[in-house]
Amino acid sequence: MALITRFTRLFTADLHAVLDRIEEPDTLLKQAVREMEDELARMQSQAKSLHGDIERLNMQENDAQKRLADIEEELDVCFESGEESLARSLVKRKIETARHGKAVAARRDATANSLASLDAGIAENQRHLAGMHQQLELLIEETPVTGPVEYAVGDFSIDNDEVEIAFLREKQRRARS
Repeated sequence: MALITRFTRLFTADLHAVLDRIEEPDTLLKQAVREMEDELARMQSQAKSLHGDIERLNMQENDAQKRLADIEEELDVCFESGEESLARSLVKRKIETARHGKAVAARRDATANSLASLDAGIAENQRHLAGMHQQLELLIEETPVTGPVEYAVGDFSIDNDEVEIAFLREKQRRARS
């Protein structure tokens, strides 16, 4: 019974090896590497875009701060001149500008958080891609230069004589120990 189990395992292993060769793991791995590189390039492009957005939002926030400073100076002039109606409209612009500055800062912070998450994802994908490159190199090194390996998928039938001889050998081996 153990001999039959052993031959069954051997046949299964050979069959799996044939299937592995049919699937061409090196080709599949190369395709996975290409897809990962494309995804990484897309993520890096998105990160570059987010960096540009952050710079633009920083400039908008600086402009809002400058406008607030200008409005403060104008308000000083209006109060010194006694122009309360003009001061009211400046106060309204000051409030609008301050709210706009806060909204820009909130968008910048949200964008910075998105960029940080994306950078972490890029770093993780780069590590994963490096591992895939190592696997691909190992697989290429393992592939024989002489050509594809062919596995015999022949007749694995066992006749009674072979079983009897193997049985007697096993019996002898066990009797010696």
